[in-house]
Order: sequence, then structure tokens, then C-alpha cells
Amino acid sequence: MTLSSDLHPKLILGSGSPRRLDLLSQIGVTPDDIRPPDIDEAPGKAELPRPYCIRMALEKAQAVDAGDDDIVLSADTTVALGRRIMGKPDDVAEADTFLRAMSGRRHSVITAVAVRRGARTWQRDVLTKVRMKRLSDAEIAAYLATGDWQGKAGGYGIQGPAGALIPWISGSFTAVVGLPLAETAALLQAAGWRAQA
Repeated sequence: MTLSSDLHPKLILGSGSPRRLDLLSQIGVTPDDIRPPDIDEAPGKAELPRPYCIRMALEKAQAVDAGDDDIVLSADTTVALGRRIMGKPDDVAEADTFLRAMSGRRHSVITAVAVRRGARTWQRDVLTKVRMKRLSDAEIAAYLATGDWQGKAGGYGIQGPAGALIPWISGSFTAVVGLPLAETAALLQAAGWRAQA
């Protein structure tokens, strides 16, 4: 192994999420490559939200093809109403169901981050409590019409039009968007990643 590769391992983002890419740029992190993993994201029978989310992040990190000295960063964001995992809605009807279930109630958003380098893996997860205002039929219809629900856990993205529906959060805003930045930066540092000058 040369000194230069030791100083500058390649950083691979194991996620196709444009939000995660944007968040990384906020802390000066630019991946060398983006390789979204293709894994089965179905929850196990009676699997609880937090263990499910951690398992997804770890499985994504392991599924990315990378060299021995490359650093792989993967994450999973799970929305949970009690023990119920609310994944990415399959269609507008399911998104409508999710929004009505969360209307006027608090729910949890768990984001797990996994960083892999060679045989070593580092992992953290962050739980944030979120309250959605009581939604009228017109508000639900207007939000669904934006199409912003597509591809988002729980059927909404706090950084988009749905931000107007969320008066309160307790925890990490960036984790709700898709990547807790303080924890992610610490994991990358632990794995030996440094921003190149």
C-alpha cells in the first residue's frame, strides 16, 4: 500500500439519495463515487423499527462493491409510528394512508449510518421525534399533488413542502432529512477519511 492511498482512500457513497449527497456537501464531503446498493428492504416478521433500520444500513454498506482500502458510507432512514414501520409508499393511496395516520400525532424518524473500510464497520443511529400538525383533507390532497412524497420514508420529506406540516421536532433535523451530520462526520473520521485540500 502506498502512502498516498493511505492518506486518501476513496470514499464511496452507497446511496442514490440526492438529499444525502447535498447533506454531505454541507460538511465539505464529496464522495469519489456513488454506488447505490441493490438489497431487499422488506422488514422481517415482527421486526421493530430501530433494529430494522440498523440492519438496513449495515446490509447496504456490505452490499457495495469496494476495494480493501475504500471507505463505504451507507445509511437508512425509517419512519415509525409506534412499532409500525412506514417505508416508502408504493403509490399515492399508501402515501395518503401514512399522512392520515401521522396527522396530529408524534412519530419517530430513525436514521442509521454505517461506514465500512475493509473488514471493519462503524455504525451509529439517531432517533428524532417529529410531530405532524392535524391535517385537513385539503392539506393532504395539496401535498400529495406535489409528488414530493415519492421515494421518501413515511411519504414525506421535511426539507420540502411537507416542512409546513411539521411544527415540532426533537432531535437531529439532518437525520430526518436522511443523514445525521455530526455522527456521520465522526464515523468518517474514525474510518480514517480526511477531506482533501
